[in-house]
Amino acid sequence: MKLAFCLFNYFPYGGLERNFLRISKECLARGHSLDIFTMRWEGENLTYATVNLIPYSGRFNHTQVASYVNNLSQFLNHTKYDLVMGFNRIPGIDLYYAADVCYAARIQKQRPVFLQFTSRDRIFSELEMAVFSKNSQTEIILLSKKEKNTYQSIYGTCEKRFHLVPPGVNKKHICSCLDTETRKKIRMNLGLSEKDNFLLMIGSHFHTKGVDRSIKALASLPLSLRKSTYLFIIGKGVEEPYRLLAQMLGIADNIKFLGTRDDVPLFLAGADFVLQPSRTENTGNPIVEALVAGIPVMATESCGYAFHVEYADAGILIPDSPFSQKRMNDILEEMITSQNREMWRKNALSYAETTDLYNRFKVIADLIEAVAERHRAAKK
Repeated sequence: MKLAFCLFNYFPYGGLERNFLRISKECLARGHSLDIFTMRWEGENLTYATVNLIPYSGRFNHTQVASYVNNLSQFLNHTKYDLVMGFNRIPGIDLYYAADVCYAARIQKQRPVFLQFTSRDRIFSELEMAVFSKNSQTEIILLSKKEKNTYQSIYGTCEKRFHLVPPGVNKKHICSCLDTETRKKIRMNLGLSEKDNFLLMIGSHFHTKGVDRSIKALASLPLSLRKSTYLFIIGKGVEEPYRLLAQMLGIADNIKFLGTRDDVPLFLAGADFVLQPSRTENTGNPIVEALVAGIPVMATESCGYAFHVEYADAGILIPDSPFSQKRMNDILEEMITSQNREMWRKNALSYAETTDLYNRFKVIADLIEAVAERHRAAKK
């Protein structure tokens, strides 16, 4: 089959981009040809795939996106491809990988009414409507069941257009590091003793992920805990505001930014807790990665994968309707001092053995083939 994948930007360390890469490789491994259409590509090109840089104009991100979408149609010929798949909201695509939360619902929740009519909001709202409206034929790969209800309440999207898929944790990659020696080595390299508390956050876009929330929670700990608790952040983002916050709160030495990394399982092996206090989160892959590694999790209830923590009984969820920083502070202290740490670890490992947290990319490749085949049949 001849496939076209479309996304606004590609860089190697974003969650969406990593999933894009694994889906692409799965399709290429099955013998399909693949053309990629994007504004920007950072990193090595995919073997056997063609990367096409679409010209765009505009000073701001939303105007660049609008320009890309308008120009993209000149390069796409649907009679040329068996299936066109979008990893961002793009009008006219056959299949959409729904990695983001509902845009309309988010701005209604986060912004006052008078700020909901900017050109930025208009552009992104129109792109979302083009994919999810009743009149659209686009089928949707759904990562989070809770988002389906949101989309249907706003757009009335037909049920049969949604396809829910499992997480896509690379179990072999994570489990290859889960041994006592690796744990000792990574903690030693980070300057931690076995008695220190190693808090880990994984993910780019630090404001969305709630890095400031974690810093404030660490700073609120009693001195006896605070001096032996350290937060390490893996991901891409603007670090300076958070360094300044930590300095202002007197815990600059307890916060370490590690940048983007390919060796995340090493840090999972050494960590005591994974924190995911996101403001908004369609899924939250670090949550399920932590469970596979046997690490207790603290996450906001709004994270799409937060229910896995509850089902596994492998940590504590932070209520966020509304969010309370004090409540998160209390939960962090409760988790660090809890007698349930070993129980949470065992529960996480047991849950990861009995729950499908792994087959997202096989399921999606199967779906791509099925949708493309239906389109082929319809054209005959």
